[in-house]
Parts: sequence; structure tokens; C-alpha cells
Amino acid sequence: MENNSYKKVKQVLWVILFANFGVAMLKIIIGSTIKSASMTADGFHSLSDGASNIVGIIGISIASRPKDKDHPYGHKKFEIMASMFIGCMLIVIAGKIIFTSSSRFTNVVKPSITVESLIVLIVTLIINIFVCTYENRVGKKLNSYILVSDSMHTKSDIFVSIGVLFTLVGVKLGLPSIIDPIASLVVSGFIIYSAYEIFKSSTGVLVDKSIVDEDEIIEIVSSFKDVKGVHKIRSRGSESDMYVDMHILIDPYISIEKSHVLTHEIEDMIQTKINESSQVIVHLEPFYEEK
Repeated sequence: MENNSYKKVKQVLWVILFANFGVAMLKIIIGSTIKSASMTADGFHSLSDGASNIVGIIGISIASRPKDKDHPYGHKKFEIMASMFIGCMLIVIAGKIIFTSSSRFTNVVKPSITVESLIVLIVTLIINIFVCTYENRVGKKLNSYILVSDSMHTKSDIFVSIGVLFTLVGVKLGLPSIIDPIASLVVSGFIIYSAYEIFKSSTGVLVDKSIVDEDEIIEIVSSFKDVKGVHKIRSRGSESDMYVDMHILIDPYISIEKSHVLTHEIEDMIQTKINESSQVIVHLEPFYEEK
């Protein structure tokens, strides 16, 4: 990712930060006022979004640093580490909600629901839909791992808020108040699932999980007439920082200049057809016809 792209990502995170904190404060204040465990839990979920934006801003600031002697591959994995930290924060928030909700089963409190509180929830839901759509669109455009991941987290907020909305309406219509702590447990379930998704994708990058289908690489490389074979294909990284290396077999008498041009053509083709951020290393081996 270019430095200019990192600046744009940071700008988006600042915008989303203020939106998330505004939404969180509204939900927590209204939820506490009407004694709704589910709305308050949803507010803490939104608060974790704002906190994740702060971690994201710090992570992007470090990730955007240029390569140096101690970090010849750059600092881009700090973005992944920031995502892992966000996952840990979500687990802590989920634990707090589960603890609070559990006490509500023995001490059921009926939420004092007003039309105003429902309106606030609907408004915050609309804000979340905007935030998710905007963040996901910009994240894909800039190939930003943290923006796309964070938008997936915000997407879970949308479903959570819809659940809370139906819960409050249900209580207003006469359903038992115990559905409120049940709903807050469902909220914690969404948060834990969001954390799982973050851990799953982040650890894949950190442990160098293969990111490109080997058959796709073979198809691209084999399209060059000078390539007699390809093997030992490896890939790692993320969508914004991808590394691919391989061994190719070529005519042993081909000139160094021509083989150099060939490797650059292979790299250009992979960047065009798979990912423009791909960094490709090609090891050349001589090919001899079997007699």
C-alpha cells in the first residue's frame, strides 16, 4: 500500500471513529435510562468499534513507516497485529456483557421503553449502515486489510441493532422482559463471532498461509511460450501486501537479458490478473529435453 493510501485509510478511520463514539454514547445513555440490558450491550459493542478505530489509527501509523535496516520487508504486519488487538478487545467486551446479562435472569428488570428510545436506535442503525458501506467500499478500493475487516465488524453491529430493536418492540407489545437479557447474550455472541473472524483472517497472514491458488499461478506462467515448466510455487501475505515466489524451467541457452525480461513479464501478468500489490520472485532453472 502506498503512503498516500495509508493517509486516506487514516482519514477514513478518524471519520468512522467519531461516528462510532456518537452512536455508542447514544445507545449507552438511552439504554441505561430505560434499563435495557440489550441496548446498553449494543452500546458497548459500538464503543468497542470506536476503540478499534483508535487501535487501527495507531496500527496504520506504524505500518506506513518506510523499510529500514531492521525491517527490510517494511512494517505492514503491524496493521495485522492491530487487528489481533481489536479481536482481544472484543472478547473482553463480550465477557463483560455476558456477566452483566447473567445477573438479569435472576433479577429481571422490565425496560422502560419510549418512542424516543426507539427513534434513537433506528437513527444509530442508519448511521451504522452508512459507516459499514462507506468503510467497506473505501477499504476495497485502497486494498486496506484493516478497513475491510473493520467494516465486517461494523456489519455485525447492524444485525445486532436490528435484534435489539425487535426485542424492545416485543417488550413494548407485551412479551416477557426476560427476552431482554437473552437478546444481550445474543449480542455477545455476535461480538465473539466478530473476534473469531478477525483472529482467523489475521493469524492466516501472520503464519504465512497461502493466499493464491497454485493452479491459477501455473495457468498464468504456462501461458508464456519460453516457460517449459513451473514448480515450488509459494505465496503469503495479505491483499495489500502479497508475496509470490516460484521456480520456472527455461531453455538453458536463453540470454540473461531475455530471461530478465521474461521474469518481469511474469510479474506484470500476475499483478494484472491477480493483485497489483504482488511482489514476485522467480528462480530460473535450465530445462533439458529427455532423450
